[in-house]
Amino acid sequence: MHARAVAALATALAAVAALLLPVSGARAVDAQRPQPVVVAHRGASSHAPENTLPAVDKAAALGFSWVENDVQRTKDGELVVVHDATLKRTTNVERLFPGRAPWNVKDFTAAEIARLDAGSWFSLAFTGTRVPTLDQYMRRLEHNHEKLLLEIKNPELYPGIEVQILKVLANDGWLDQRHLASRLIVQSFSADSVRTVHALKPAVRTALLGRPDTADLHRYAAFVDLINPSYRSLSAAYVAAVRAHRGPHGAPMGVFAWTVDDAAGARTVAGYGVDGIITNKPEVVRAALTTV
Repeated sequence: MHARAVAALATALAAVAALLLPVSGARAVDAQRPQPVVVAHRGASSHAPENTLPAVDKAAALGFSWVENDVQRTKDGELVVVHDATLKRTTNVERLFPGRAPWNVKDFTAAEIARLDAGSWFSLAFTGTRVPTLDQYMRRLEHNHEKLLLEIKNPELYPGIEVQILKVLANDGWLDQRHLASRLIVQSFSADSVRTVHALKPAVRTALLGRPDTADLHRYAAFVDLINPSYRSLSAAYVAAVRAHRGPHGAPMGVFAWTVDDAAGARTVAGYGVDGIITNKPEVVRAALTTV
């Protein structure tokens, strides 16, 4: 009787302790899992103009090693770091080239884009900031000892861009084992583009942007290491479903959630068990995770 009483008391105490555990988001963050990495979206884009060298410098100054960027191609074949298909929002292209609407990246040469001011739209303090080439961008990341989540933007507009990107990465020393193991992920919304990167250079870690159906995840596992959905489409069950599959490098597929800019959202997706959080406000996310 005494042994049964002790066992019952232990069970009751365990239940009470469980009720007292803090919960963040949908569930308590698993203490055994590492915290999600924080990825500065387009660099520290709430502090400096997105996808520019000052933005990645600011991310480094704030103590964030991971940054995200977007890569497209000029009319004469240069790879440049810019998000939109058009240059209108983030440069003074309308003023310099008023007769060339809609100002698509693919319709301008590298020399023409190099003339554009890509900073004053954000703040006069950044007047004269330029659209960087991918080569310039990679060299700055290397100087800053940063890591890169590289997005192939609009690959359907730029046939063969995957080969070009890999060539630049190789020339800049980013396809050696040290970089491939922990400093580079290539992603796209286009499954075909990601599949092409994997076929060309299987050692590169890859990610698919979006939220494919769970029934289709096994198909992507052949060439994708991560599934990176909008955080609003996520749940703990979906993250678990992704992680139940092993990617092309033998590890469980991961999940980076985008774009989380508030503390509550950061805690919620961390509670789901994501591996990374992509954010315009990395310091807000970092503070939220350190208080979990």
